[in-house]
Amino acid sequence: MHILVTGAAGFIGADLSQKLLGQGHSVVGIDNLNDYYDVSLKQARLAEISKHPHASSFSSLELDIVDRSAVAGLFEDHQFDVVANMAAQAGVRYSIENPQSYIDSNLVGFGNVLEGCRQSKVGHLIYASSSSVYGANKNFPFTESDRVDNPVSLYAATKKANELMAHSYAHLYGIRCTGLRFFTVYGPWGRPDMAPFRFASRMLKGDVIPVYNNGNMIRDFTYIDDITDGVIKIAESSNSAEAYKVYNIGRGEQVQLMEFIDCMSQHFGVEAKINMLPMQDGDVPRTMANTDQLKKDFDYQPSVSVDQGVEKFANWYKQYYSL
Repeated sequence: MHILVTGAAGFIGADLSQKLLGQGHSVVGIDNLNDYYDVSLKQARLAEISKHPHASSFSSLELDIVDRSAVAGLFEDHQFDVVANMAAQAGVRYSIENPQSYIDSNLVGFGNVLEGCRQSKVGHLIYASSSSVYGANKNFPFTESDRVDNPVSLYAATKKANELMAHSYAHLYGIRCTGLRFFTVYGPWGRPDMAPFRFASRMLKGDVIPVYNNGNMIRDFTYIDDITDGVIKIAESSNSAEAYKVYNIGRGEQVQLMEFIDCMSQHFGVEAKINMLPMQDGDVPRTMANTDQLKKDFDYQPSVSVDQGVEKFANWYKQYYSL
């Protein structure tokens, strides 16, 4: 298949691109290489893709999905079988400080991708949503049928808006749209703004780690390979009974944040210094995915335990930063 991956220099997009190449697909990867975090890390991910045995089947373009004419031109130049939209302005807390960037990337940009899919009659759009859409949901674990109309951050609101936009395009134009609510993705080549990266940096420097809600936090930590393997199962499947569908994609296991920090301490060989703080704005105390629907429809089976995943992340981190 000929597949477009947006956000191809990002954490999930880069890993997905490599795995798609390994499956024999041709991939066009686009990214605007913005400076939300270290651009050299994004460039290093692209350099890793260029080393892939099937790198000749990968084309990389610096392109911003907010640029309507550029996106339209891309879809005119290619006939994609599948579009995997992983591009977005990420981060819950950053959305409190810079809301406009979320409106631009996550709403305007996503609208441009949807319109490109419509105009070129793309068979299947898979797009990144987020567990953040559940907001202050009281049900546990989170299930796709739960109400998600009480977001506690603008980031979450834009992701819920993406689901509604995709629903309208699926209904009006017959585009198969599959949304994936990612749950706390971590692993090698991860994002520096996410907890594992921040914890590692502070531990290794001997700095104090701020832990919110006095450590009473639960997360469904999901290893990157389990995420992208799930995306590929969906991309390659002919299971298209429903034009529009949203799935949770996570490990489906609750992990206390303090247990995760202890696991990182073990694999980095450094004791963590902790500063307990109250809950911060835009955050939620717990997340956990009910993945029954994804297992039923696509035989999704996450296989990497938190201990295994943290060990892989720690090994990569020490090698990448020459520690």
